[in-house]
Amino acid sequence: MSTESDLRDQIRAFLADHDPVAMSTAEFNSARFDAGLAAVHYPVGHGGLGLSRSLQPAADEEFAKGGAPALDPRRNVIGLGMAAPTIIAFGTDEQKSRWLKPLWTADEIWCQLFSEPGAGSDLAGLGTRAVRDGDDWVVNGQKVWTSLAHEADRGLLLARTDPDVPKHAGLSYFVVDMHGPGVEVRPLRQLTGQAEFNEVFLTDVRVPDADRLGDVGAGWRVAQTTLMNERVSIGSGRAAAREESAIGFAAAAWRAHPERRTRELHQRLLKLWAEAEAARLAGERLRQQIAAGEPGPEGSAAKLTFARLNQEIASWEIEFNGADGLRYDDWTMRRGTASDYARGPGYRYLRSKGNSIEGGTSEVLRNIIAERVLGLPSEPRTDTGVAWKDLPR
Repeated sequence: MSTESDLRDQIRAFLADHDPVAMSTAEFNSARFDAGLAAVHYPVGHGGLGLSRSLQPAADEEFAKGGAPALDPRRNVIGLGMAAPTIIAFGTDEQKSRWLKPLWTADEIWCQLFSEPGAGSDLAGLGTRAVRDGDDWVVNGQKVWTSLAHEADRGLLLARTDPDVPKHAGLSYFVVDMHGPGVEVRPLRQLTGQAEFNEVFLTDVRVPDADRLGDVGAGWRVAQTTLMNERVSIGSGRAAAREESAIGFAAAAWRAHPERRTRELHQRLLKLWAEAEAARLAGERLRQQIAAGEPGPEGSAAKLTFARLNQEIASWEIEFNGADGLRYDDWTMRRGTASDYARGPGYRYLRSKGNSIEGGTSEVLRNIIAERVLGLPSEPRTDTGVAWKDLPR
């Protein structure tokens, strides 16, 4: 099967045999995965048909017409957006069989254990150690800014397995049981009062070598797949309708409150609206470009634009709301699983400050774009060829 028509026919036949009204959501989604219709670009035998990503919208449309339950990517945003592509690219058949189905059905929630207190922007400088002990690795260290860690069943872990080589070469990539002994999760309260993020302490955590993704020492290469997918996921990972993003809140406020309008605010809103629409269309083009392959550094540009626009739109909203824009609904710390941008302009303004940090800081992304997209000379680096253990910290 290779055409859109063939795919639609297969989905109609599946729906004829699996009535979503007569089945529970869990049963239906399980059968859908087993039929290779979870995500058409997933490998054959592991939830997919090995087709191009470009056919997924047709599949989603056909399932929606048949009354199938919609898959909410927010339930397992890291699992679907970052873990799944990494497992598909580097996992063994056994690992794909173990992890992809419960990940897709959200029976297992995933998080990402990358950033550390001493290695945020310089991710390759991380110090969490994994030491081989027979068929296991013993992990000790601390991670920070870990979204969903308080709900996660598994975590994508980048750790140092060889301190005697340059920092990029001494890393390996693992999948950690977040409920295992030695894993401690503590909430981090944000500017908004929410606690979406966490710090995670790993003390003598044993990880089976069977839960390693990629070769020993090849962790940086595996991590790049995760990071590139993360940036695309944040910057342009989901097809959005016009005014469905942050600009929609600003446009709605403008229409609802003519008494607050000024010429200067109107001009700024028009400029932001046009930029948001250009970013939306560029995101759609990027999704089409990566439909048949891995995302490249272009995803960094999408994420960089997303962060800047969100912050500028949120600032416009605060100004448009005048004194009311300074009000905030609730500072109570609450355990969140995702950002709640519908809470109001005050929340959106405060939350947008994190957009230029999460998923790669804007400064690092500008370097990536400069070097890998524009072909500009690299910044001088003093750690090239130097063993990690000999670097100043």
